[in-house]
Amino acid sequence: MSEKENDHQSDEDVEIIDPDNENISSSSVDEDAESSGNPEEIEALQSELEEWQNKVQRIQADYDNFRKRSRSEKETAAAFRSQPLMEALLPVLDNFKRALDSDVDNASAEGFYKGIQMVYRQFWEALESDGLEEIPTEGETFDPNMHQAVMQVEEEGFESNQIVEELQKGYKLKTRVIRPAMVKVNA
Repeated sequence: MSEKENDHQSDEDVEIIDPDNENISSSSVDEDAESSGNPEEIEALQSELEEWQNKVQRIQADYDNFRKRSRSEKETAAAFRSQPLMEALLPVLDNFKRALDSDVDNASAEGFYKGIQMVYRQFWEALESDGLEEIPTEGETFDPNMHQAVMQVEEEGFESNQIVEELQKGYKLKTRVIRPAMVKVNA
């Protein structure tokens, strides 16, 4: 092609717009884009909106679950806050019981015995008021969650798996076993 043909063709391809012409405006171009309303674009935006709403709902649910779990953990911690103290005092309770189980021979020891008995009762009531309970044993059915079998015997008058004798008291704090009872179980 010659230069004249190139110039001629380029003049034909180029459209000259007169700025004074009022037929074309930027607002009409924007309105055309909006009115055409690409349905795929609208659907994509709606699905993105739904996705964000779902995320927000999941985050709210996670936060609610966290708040409930935290409250539950705090309540549990408060309910069993005295467990270490109770565990430390169980040997003291055992020794008090042994002292009370001993025989008193003379009158002077009788007063001492009654004093020990009063201290034991007061001590037990204080522990009991905080939720300490004895685990029932003799005549009960063996429960491995609350009893520790240290001997198995065969005795008349007892059913199989029934506790024959308690060797050491067991205790629970509210619903939690803090020391299982040591027992003899019938075979």
